[in-house]
Amino acid sequence: MESDEAAEGTRPLGSSGYAPGAQVLIRDELWLVRHCTWTRDGWMIEVTGISSFVRGMDATFYDRLDAVQELDPRETELVADDSPNHRRSRLFLEAIMRKTFLPQTEHGLALADNFLMDQQVHQLRPAELALSMKNPQPRILIADVVGLGKTLEIGVLLAELIRRGRGERILVVTPQHVLEQFQRELWTRFGIPLVRLDSTGIQRVQQDIPAGRNPFAYFKRVIISVDTLKSDVYAHHLEHTDWDAVVIDESHNLVNRGTKNNALARLLARRTDALVLASATPHNGDAESFAELVRMLDEAAIANPRQYKVENLDHLYIRRTKTSPEVRESLKGAWADRGPSKPLHAAATDKELAVFKELATRWIPADPSAPSASRHQLVPYRLLKSFLSSHKALLETIKTRIGNLDNPPPDKANGTKRQTRTEDPAVREAARKAEKAALVDLWDLAEQIDDQDSAKMAALVQELRAMGVKPGSDTRVVVFSESIPTLKWLAETVPAALGFRLATSPDEKKPWLGYGGAVQVMHGEATTDQDQQDIVEKFGLRDDPVRILFTGDVASEGVNLHQQCHLLIHYDLPWSLIRIEQRNGRIDRYGQEHRPEFRALVLTSDIPWRTDEATGQPRTLDDRLVGEKLLKREEEAHRIEGSAESVTGLYRAKEEENRLTQDLIAGHTVEESIKQSQQGGAAFLADLLGQVGAVHEHPEVARAVVPKLFRSTADYFEEALRQVCRPNPEDMLSLRRDDDGTIAFEPPQDLLYRLKALPKSYLDEQQILPRKNEPGRIRVTFSKNLAGTRLKAARETTESQWPNVSYVTDVHPVLDWLTDKVLIEIGRHKAPVLAATVDSPTYLVQGIYSNALGKPTVVEWIAVSGLTGSPVVERLTAEALERHGVGPSMPGRATPRDLPGLSALVPDAIDAARSHLVALEAEYRKQIDGTLAPYRERVAEWRQEALFASARPKEAELDRTAQRRLKLVNSLETAGEPMLRLLAVLEPHTAAEGGTQR
Repeated sequence: MESDEAAEGTRPLGSSGYAPGAQVLIRDELWLVRHCTWTRDGWMIEVTGISSFVRGMDATFYDRLDAVQELDPRETELVADDSPNHRRSRLFLEAIMRKTFLPQTEHGLALADNFLMDQQVHQLRPAELALSMKNPQPRILIADVVGLGKTLEIGVLLAELIRRGRGERILVVTPQHVLEQFQRELWTRFGIPLVRLDSTGIQRVQQDIPAGRNPFAYFKRVIISVDTLKSDVYAHHLEHTDWDAVVIDESHNLVNRGTKNNALARLLARRTDALVLASATPHNGDAESFAELVRMLDEAAIANPRQYKVENLDHLYIRRTKTSPEVRESLKGAWADRGPSKPLHAAATDKELAVFKELATRWIPADPSAPSASRHQLVPYRLLKSFLSSHKALLETIKTRIGNLDNPPPDKANGTKRQTRTEDPAVREAARKAEKAALVDLWDLAEQIDDQDSAKMAALVQELRAMGVKPGSDTRVVVFSESIPTLKWLAETVPAALGFRLATSPDEKKPWLGYGGAVQVMHGEATTDQDQQDIVEKFGLRDDPVRILFTGDVASEGVNLHQQCHLLIHYDLPWSLIRIEQRNGRIDRYGQEHRPEFRALVLTSDIPWRTDEATGQPRTLDDRLVGEKLLKREEEAHRIEGSAESVTGLYRAKEEENRLTQDLIAGHTVEESIKQSQQGGAAFLADLLGQVGAVHEHPEVARAVVPKLFRSTADYFEEALRQVCRPNPEDMLSLRRDDDGTIAFEPPQDLLYRLKALPKSYLDEQQILPRKNEPGRIRVTFSKNLAGTRLKAARETTESQWPNVSYVTDVHPVLDWLTDKVLIEIGRHKAPVLAATVDSPTYLVQGIYSNALGKPTVVEWIAVSGLTGSPVVERLTAEALERHGVGPSMPGRATPRDLPGLSALVPDAIDAARSHLVALEAEYRKQIDGTLAPYRERVAEWRQEALFASARPKEAELDRTAQRRLKLVNSLETAGEPMLRLLAVLEPHTAAEGGTQR
């Protein structure tokens, strides 16, 4: 989408831009159009040089600043093709078809079978919805639950946008800890290179561009973390940058108005055409917050932000769970069924029982009305939760609390109630001293607990042994804890108990590193973003020595831990179903080959506490009070509801934990708390966390129909290399083909330029860049089996997760480079003549109508024949090309039989094609209007409904919003005259000629 200023510019009447693949004269040089966009400075034309002086150079021109001469198709020069089987011409036609963007009227997917991924129908649905006639823009919120493959769904959609000319400029925004993972997936599976602009990438950028210049003007496809993007380094550049597509991962972090994240997201939404938001937890239970997210996609989607219907959002929103029928069917064999979540009871030792007794007596007494050692209601439950983690965590909590009592944080309450200024200072001081004394007593009891007194640690070691975690074993396990002191303590004590031996002198701050890499610890306190990425990568490598990962909830969102691991232990359990589900989702996700197994350590005591009024059964102040019940309920939610959010009606882990704690303080049980929470939630918001967009009228995803001349991309690549790199690519590129399907060659300079978006570490590691005395080499393949094997090997057996061979998709830079080379083979403003099985000379013409933004609305492939009598015009399909014998076995003819006669008919052929297009203009307009009309009606209905909404904006703002949306819709209508181009001429081939020209 263009900027507001650009959109307000006056677009020339009758102009529909310059079609990609067209040849234009600018500054006396011939250029190939790659992309065309309408801006305030007229048409911005991105081109590649054709004529000798500029050959291979990329440039950008504005037609208001430079004279751009579009070549008249009626003056096209016909030329002979003496290549074998008219190879040059066939490649030229195929290249034109590949370079021509799919029109606005084509809603089917064109590239769905061309990626390094299993064919999962549910992963194609988001692209299908975003590109459907329901949307004037490709905008969508992908809200699939954890593990279904949102990154793959995004990759499919981005590739389809590129094929349509709507993905030239791409910005991907992710959390820092998944940035490299996201970048690697888009390159290895889809062939989409993104420049990484994190702290590492910034150093490279500073070397490549002048100081102070906008990096987004130099790099068209970028991946960056949200924290980096909102920094002063980049923020001011965003106001002057437009994008074709923006992707924001974990988008639930954007909804709070007044925050930098929200302001950033709203700015990006205004400055892009396509917008993809992704989140497994898309709303926080607040209707207006979710409306804020949806409005970024479509300002006119929600009239009343306090109340709206799911069906009003089905053009923008898709959510499935593993229980969705289509998902369940798709994932057979691609995702192992989930195993049970087993609680492991650990009976508290005597010293631990002493702490439980102290908590049950002085801090959380059986009688809710009895006084507690702290007047702040949350403090006792914080102490309980930390002890259920470990005595180390309890000691740290006590220390922090005593510090707060001695030096209260300014302007902060230490509990659920802020102290009133009218309270007697003497009373407040007495309460402070009493709580501190109780804390000291609790400290003394906790300090007496040694490692051997920890029942849970003993149970953990026993379970790890049972799982087979030991020196020399391949078994891996991830152990979660909410407490950093617990994580550090476990990492320092558990390895030795399992028989791991110190290989090096232990680091004073990180003693676990002394176990030769067998143990890793990841948490948010002392682990940098880069450290986290490195640890996750190590955990995914089969040959890395790591066997146990102790981690906090920093790893509970967006991180893949399933590649070499299917065992997970909750050392302590969060008081949140959502958090338990998020943790489990690290190993229970798409691509998991083994049944995920879950364990949870449950510390138990025999000290009586309260009696359950509903059942009359005793309740104990231990892990059975909350943790074990949530563990069981999360397992049921996974099996029945499909996600944890629908159980409580709450949609943020912290909110869920706070609600549960307050209910415990009030004397309620976990079951009562969940029931009340669910009943109190907004029903329509709960619907949004169900199956949205999971039922489809058509079980198969619609596919685009595009003419083609080659059976496969591999065939096209091979013949193109033979034609472009004459006499042979083996010599020109030092090309070698291995028996396994690898194609290795030296990338020329113009190809290296296209690969510069890839990480320099990857380019160096794979030796793609030339070194001092050695040329670089790139290794590619068209074999999915080989590419998949190499990708898996990279994840398992090397120090890097980048594979050493790249799978060539239809949007891969290597293929794009080769196609541009093919397009200039025919020459300036020329069309080849081919001998074919036609009855009379047949002229192949391309006709394109575009909209006000320069994007094609209609693309027609036309065959014109019978020009010496009554012209016959038909649509040119793959079947028609085959019928005319245009293919690898077609006879060649070095010299046309009647070149002058064929040339004389060129103007007539163009005129006939134009008349055909103009005659069909009404049909085209009707088709496009049919696509846009429902949205125009939706905007009108939205405005009317918003006028009477309880939380509506001012009428003037409603009018402005409606005008913006309608202006967008109007800009998508066909505008101007059609662009026509003569592609080739088929001259009759007679049986008497026979043979094949070589």
